[in-house]
This record gives sequence, C-alpha cells and structure tokens, in this order.
Amino acid sequence: MTSRERIDHILKGQETGRPAFTAWYHFRDRTEPGERHAELTLGFHRRLGTDLVKVMSDYPYPKPEGDWFQPRVHDNPFPNQVRALELIRAGLAGQAHFVETLFNPWNQAGKISSKEELQRLKAEKPQALLDALEAIARSEANHVRKALQTGASGIFLAIDNAQDGILTREEYKKFSEPFDRMVLDAAQGAALNILHLHGPKVYLDLFWTNWPATAINYSIAETGVPMAEARKQFKGVLAGGIDELKFRALDTATLTAQWKAARAAVGPLHIVTPGCSVPDDTTDAELLRLRAAVGA
Repeated sequence: MTSRERIDHILKGQETGRPAFTAWYHFRDRTEPGERHAELTLGFHRRLGTDLVKVMSDYPYPKPEGDWFQPRVHDNPFPNQVRALELIRAGLAGQAHFVETLFNPWNQAGKISSKEELQRLKAEKPQALLDALEAIARSEANHVRKALQTGASGIFLAIDNAQDGILTREEYKKFSEPFDRMVLDAAQGAALNILHLHGPKVYLDLFWTNWPATAINYSIAETGVPMAEARKQFKGVLAGGIDELKFRALDTATLTAQWKAARAAVGPLHIVTPGCSVPDDTTDAELLRLRAAVGA
C-alpha cells in the first residue's frame, strides 16, 4: 500500500495493514524561497516515511503600506508557498497526499499587528477589525484555491483563538468564525480538509458538528479531552493521539501504547499524529521512533 492508498482507505473507514501516521514542525525558513521550502518538506517526508505530508506555511502575510487594519485583498498572498506546493506535488509523484497549512485570519492579523492591538481594535473599533479580517479571509481563500490547483488534497486550518483567555465564545462567533468558514469554504469538495483546534482551553464543542471538515486534530495533552470523548461527538477522521509536549522523551514503546489507545477509542477513522507540531529541534532519531511505533 502506498501512503496515498493508506490514507484513502482511512477516509473510507477501511482497515489498513498498519496505521497511517505523520508529524510536523516548523522549518524556520520564512525568509527562504519556495524552492528551499519544498526541499525541506520533501526531505522530511522521505527521511521519516510519513503517510500524509502536512506542508508547513510560515511565509508572512503581506503588510499593508498604511494602517495595518486596512489590508487589501490579495489574489496571491503567498507566492513562495504556491511555488513550494508545485514542487512538492512533482516530488511526491502521486504517492502521498499533501495538505496546505493555513493560519486563520485572526492569527494572520495578529502577526501583522500584535495580539494586544487586536484586542484594542476589537474594543474600540470593532467594525474596522471585522473589515480587516474579511480582507485577510478573502486573500486566504484565494490562496486556498491556488493550493488546490497545485494538487493539494485539502487544507489544514489552524484555529488558535477559539479559547478562553483570547476570545469568549460569543466573540469567537462574531470576530472569527465567519472568516474561518470563508477560508474553509474555499476548499469545499477537497478530499482532506483538517481543522486544527489549538490550545489548552479551546472550545472543542463548537467544532464537532456543522463544519465542512473531513478531520479534526487537537491536543489530548493540552486539553485533557480523551479521544474516546471526541469520537462520541465527531464522526469524521480524528488525527492525533500522540503527546507533542513530551514527544522528544517518548520511547517507541510509549508511542506504541499511545497510538493503540487512540485507535481503540476511535476506530479506523484515525491518523496517528501529535496534537500539534513537535518541538522544532526534534531530531530525526526521535521522530523515527514514531515510525517504528506504527510499524512503518
């Protein structure tokens, strides 16, 4: 079975000879050209034998020339990333699915301003913030369509603000959900759209139903929510089960126990992954323990 076939079986709820797995970290290459990003991505996949290629996406959103909250809609906000995706498709030669990572509009707005500035604008000029988030969302939606045109099987949409301490539930529904949905809707019909629900206090219950996502990824280690509980609420593919916080110290036996516990809880609609990126300084030797744990 190729990596692509293994993921295809899981998407249909079919058993595979061994679990499909993947992992990821940030390459810290945001100033490098797309060719270098593709090289790092493909090298990571080939060394570790991952079944799903989660393409990292750390290129910065274009900063407006004037006030940060007056961004224009970009047809191609991340040209280096698009170039990388084209090369990744060619390098994979159809043997594995790859998904494009996007950080939601709130996150991108915080990167071109600051977390504190977002909160200030929300309190003082809420409409200005809504307008800015819509412009970013439309730009990201344009990027999603380009990513799918390169051959990406879907997107990995990271949402890190739907949690206590950043936004209330009502604030998330007003200031983020419409724009997150706009980005996700641009990938409608793709084979593998993944919601990454980030943080220890994330409002998981807001996402179990009525989102057009094939899969959900969240951290058991941070939230304390077991995968058995997630399976009761969400009927799609669950990606997770591995403790990303302690990943570097986990031996093969512990990793094996973690994925087997997750699989027992959720069944065949499962991809073995950490709950978020593993530390950026994780070594190949440490990552290869996960490969050994799943029998790859």
